[in-house]
Amino acid sequence: MNRGLQGKFFRQSTASESFEAFVPFNLPPKPPLEIDLLLLEQANRALGRLDSLTLLLPDPALFLYFYVRKEAVLSSQIEGTQSSLSDLLFHEYQGAPGVLAEDVEEVSQYVAALNHGMERLREGFPLSLRLLREIHRILLSKGRGSTKAPGEFRRSQNWIGGSRPGNARFVPPPPDQVMGCMGDLEQYFHDQRSHTPLLLKAALAHVQFETIHAFLDGNGRLGRLLISLILCGEGALSEPILYLSLYFKNHRDTYYDLLQRVRLQGDWEAWTAFFLEGVKETAEQAVKTAQRIMKLFADDRTRIEAMGQTTGNVSRLHSYLQEKPVLSIPKASRDVGISQPTVTLALKKLEEIGLVKEITGKARDRIYVYTQYLDILEEGAQPL
Repeated sequence: MNRGLQGKFFRQSTASESFEAFVPFNLPPKPPLEIDLLLLEQANRALGRLDSLTLLLPDPALFLYFYVRKEAVLSSQIEGTQSSLSDLLFHEYQGAPGVLAEDVEEVSQYVAALNHGMERLREGFPLSLRLLREIHRILLSKGRGSTKAPGEFRRSQNWIGGSRPGNARFVPPPPDQVMGCMGDLEQYFHDQRSHTPLLLKAALAHVQFETIHAFLDGNGRLGRLLISLILCGEGALSEPILYLSLYFKNHRDTYYDLLQRVRLQGDWEAWTAFFLEGVKETAEQAVKTAQRIMKLFADDRTRIEAMGQTTGNVSRLHSYLQEKPVLSIPKASRDVGISQPTVTLALKKLEEIGLVKEITGKARDRIYVYTQYLDILEEGAQPL
């Protein structure tokens, strides 16, 4: 539906030029959305199946650990980082050299920010502007954005695309209107005007947050985090295991075009259909990925048991590799509680059956990876 412009343009001036900044109307849209009810039901079902997966997995914490990190990598890649999931795992495991330090640090802060937000929600703290500022402060506490007022709404004009507001693709609200816009969005989080079905609320709130662009930096990452916070905060997901950043990354041109169509034409229906299709597709893929991982672990346990010799330490190392698919011999020895020669021998046996691979080619300080497992985890998470 074409509702027309979904806000007002305000003429602004600097010493060198004038430009128009956009202030969005409050949510929900008017007239109400015409929703594809079948697609909404399919997306809700897929989300429910994904959430139930955390009850069926033998180690849901392990599944969550990697999914949060994959989402962090993907969300940061949309913003231009070049780090991969392997880079992040190497960095977390032992500060591995050679990776792009700033990029990996940025991804690490995303993980920390999401974990903080989830912890606060579990404590009963409401999804609020205060919580968003707390999360933003962590998100930008280190690295490139650390000089751009972490945790504070902007007090100057920003823009999207172009080199200045005058040639930008889009200019968000003037700074003196940011607080009012965000206050209205906070009310919408809590259905203070009218009730909105949860997935639609997440879809609409994401667009509104991206349009307001309340911070000097980190808006895209926080806007994607907001989706998880809304779904988890209202109980649709018990853990943040829906990583829509992969869908947004794979359809990034469509994603940006649809955000602009909402602002200028009011075509919320096209956006919500895109969003719901993304939820459905991503949730279904996540379930399949988890099933593939569980099958891989079971198949590899069978291969280890078929070695026909004492396999106790090999099995212990295989269990460790499920938690740490990137490992070094000294650290694995300390973590598992077996000697370095024993770890070395176990790795040799695992290498013989193709379960692990040494990737440095060095005689010392060697690093091994659980190749098939890491391949599954990294699908779609290569830098743009």
